Amino acid sequence: MIGGGVGGATAAKYLALGSEMLDVTLVEPKGRYTTCFFSNLYLAGLRSLESLTHSYDTLAKKYGINVIHNTVTAIDPVAKNVSLEGGAKLAYDRVALAPGIAFKDGAIDGYDDATMQIMPHAWTAGPQTMLLRQQLESMDDGGVFVIVAPPDPFRCPPGPYERASLIAYYFKQYKPRAKILILDAKDSFFLQDVFEDGWNRHYPGMIEWLPAQFTGGIKAVDVKDRLIKTGGDSFKADVANIIPAQEAGRLARQAQLTDQSGWCPIDPMTFESKLQPGIHVIGDAAKAGSMAKSAFASNSQAKVCAFAILGALTGSERFAPHLFNTCFTLLASDDAVTSAISYSAEPETIKINDTFISKVGDNAETRREAVREADGWYAAFTHDIFG
Repeated sequence: MIGGGVGGATAAKYLALGSEMLDVTLVEPKGRYTTCFFSNLYLAGLRSLESLTHSYDTLAKKYGINVIHNTVTAIDPVAKNVSLEGGAKLAYDRVALAPGIAFKDGAIDGYDDATMQIMPHAWTAGPQTMLLRQQLESMDDGGVFVIVAPPDPFRCPPGPYERASLIAYYFKQYKPRAKILILDAKDSFFLQDVFEDGWNRHYPGMIEWLPAQFTGGIKAVDVKDRLIKTGGDSFKADVANIIPAQEAGRLARQAQLTDQSGWCPIDPMTFESKLQPGIHVIGDAAKAGSMAKSAFASNSQAKVCAFAILGALTGSERFAPHLFNTCFTLLASDDAVTSAISYSAEPETIKINDTFISKVGDNAETRREAVREADGWYAAFTHDIFG
């Protein structure tokens, strides 16, 4: 298993649980994993970063997974081995990847690795999240915080708008004259009516959203003057959070697992690559039909993938795929909305089967209860992955 995020760690655990005959190896560069989901609560001061950070120790000690903290540099589907940084090679019968996302080169002119240290994306949790929090704390009251929201598809569809909500929550307490401007690469977004209703109720006049049809799209950034340039104007930011267009992670592209879309086409029943037999792809990098690119979706895909690999390698019983996505999104410290979606895997794609999504007009106690449920969900969910 390559990649120790939500999808990779889940797949490794369920492969190890599925058969004592399998030798399961998980390769992940980082010694600990910080979840992107709930990281907006850290930005708002509602959680510590440590509470979002998890160890691989239980996967190694309890489940017998060989956890290697290294970077995979290449996959050889003919020789059936992967190369690690430093030259070592690991042989495999089946390999699965959860390579996550990368930002498209040149998606926004002037936004490169150096710029990310001044205008952070904070779309991979850890140092970038800490940097953005420090910048928000240092910003003067009355300053302008600008979020650039990416085009579809991208990791965590409600994420940029939850971020605006929770940073507004922080500003309301400590910098009440601050403003938030969302420059969007799209003309609409997931749960838009619910978010806009929440912004009007909790933070009237603080958050402004500008769609692509108004701005002409995001074209470039000017680090020196802290400007975001659109098709028709320039916007000055005291703090800027730039989230560019996304594609499958580097290793997926290098291993020729991506198509022209930049994502990895897979068999919906097994998550085996349609381009490289014997290699499976799960999580944000997978081109998984109507499934959102989210943590819970990655976890659900990982279990389907693990059972498919167990069937292929051990002859164990194969099960029909059951795919789900559940998400808690906070608008304020006492106001959360939920979405729950089930999917059906068909031979060529994955389609939405049933949905439950919070609506404008939910009563206040329902929303408060969702906040309480969110905390319990996080604990149970991360235990399912790492515990």
